[in-house]
Amino acid sequence: MPVAPAKAGTFITRASPAYRRAGMALFLAGFATFSLLYCVQPLLPVLSRQFGIGAAASSLSLSLSTGALAIAILAAAALSERAGRRELMAMSMVVSALLNIAAAWAPTWPLLLLARMAEGFALGGVPAVAMTYLAEEIHPRELGLAMGLYVSGTAFGGMIGRVGTGILTDALSWRPAMAIVGAAGLIAALGFLALLPPSRNFTRRHGLGARHHFDAWGRHLHDPALPALYGVGFAVMGTFVTIFNYAGYRLMAPPYDLDQTRLGLLFSVYVFGIASSSIAGGLSDRMGRGRVMTAGIAIMAAGILLTLAGALPAIVAGIVLLTVGFFTTHAVASGWVGRLALADRGHATSLYLLAYYLGSSIAGSVGGWWWSGLGWNGVAAFTLILLAGALGAALRLRRLPRATGGIRADRPGRVPRRPSGAGARRHARVERRTSGDIPG
Repeated sequence: MPVAPAKAGTFITRASPAYRRAGMALFLAGFATFSLLYCVQPLLPVLSRQFGIGAAASSLSLSLSTGALAIAILAAAALSERAGRRELMAMSMVVSALLNIAAAWAPTWPLLLLARMAEGFALGGVPAVAMTYLAEEIHPRELGLAMGLYVSGTAFGGMIGRVGTGILTDALSWRPAMAIVGAAGLIAALGFLALLPPSRNFTRRHGLGARHHFDAWGRHLHDPALPALYGVGFAVMGTFVTIFNYAGYRLMAPPYDLDQTRLGLLFSVYVFGIASSSIAGGLSDRMGRGRVMTAGIAIMAAGILLTLAGALPAIVAGIVLLTVGFFTTHAVASGWVGRLALADRGHATSLYLLAYYLGSSIAGSVGGWWWSGLGWNGVAAFTLILLAGALGAALRLRRLPRATGGIRADRPGRVPRRPSGAGARRHARVERRTSGDIPG
């Protein structure tokens, strides 16, 4: 049964101190989640030596976590309807930080993998619920900036989890490095609990069986607008991961011959994602989501084209542009999901994140075939095809009244003249077709 929209007076607005507290709390949540998730990536060669395993086996320390995270997102979205948004996120952050510390001191490889897989399941409670909390609690006209702060936290966490762990490992060894990242996640969880305002617009929903959840996911998949956003998430995340997966192969080979340390510094471009996601959130509130998201996809494509140049500075500049465009697009798309799904928001955001992580795993692997067959030109062609699909989905969204609320996405605040006569009847038919079962 759909939930009635919140009254305007219950929303958190930018003029309120609660707005800043919510933004900072969700920044900490994004930081903790992605620093914990990706901290093992620079450690894969170290783990191979420590436990006497090959590269493929070592990669399980990351792939098991991300796979468990993708599955957990769906379950966490359903659980948050009963347990509450704030409580579930806090519990997820605390448990996952403790499990990362346990993994750091695991005496055997199977125990380390078990801890990392459990950590992935625990982490699913944050990304599945964070966007839903913001969409419920922040005023719709001011949602973009708050969502951008959350995505900035994910960018910062992803960068620190990769770059920081490598530095700490050189200074201390891998076990203390992982434990320190876990301790930082625990501190972030405590800060999150202290800062995040209690939910005002959430109502616990008991007695929801499996049928309810499957029906809710089905409604979102049949919505005229939401699947397009899911497609955008799949394509842009798939593009981003594919470029980073195979840039290393190119740059470690002649004529560049980068060593592992200098190659690892490429992840510092995430700092551009931190800035661009916050800026994109604010711009989408003023300029419209459709226009900003389309621009983000175009920036990604321009970055890929620039990587085709032979000069190393041009390649790095292209990767910077790709990063800016990716975080711009993701910040807008993730916020738009919560704006459109006024009922069962947790289910809608869980589907977005499922598509997002499937894009990472599927496209990231398929891109290897293009690399093996056609080299970097093949990787660029594959990712540009993905972005063409994302652009098509974004342009379709800008044509849907359901997605723009009757206002053109590139001109927010301008209310179109209402049609009359036959035009009014056609307009009413479009409204019925595009509004579905979700009150708008």
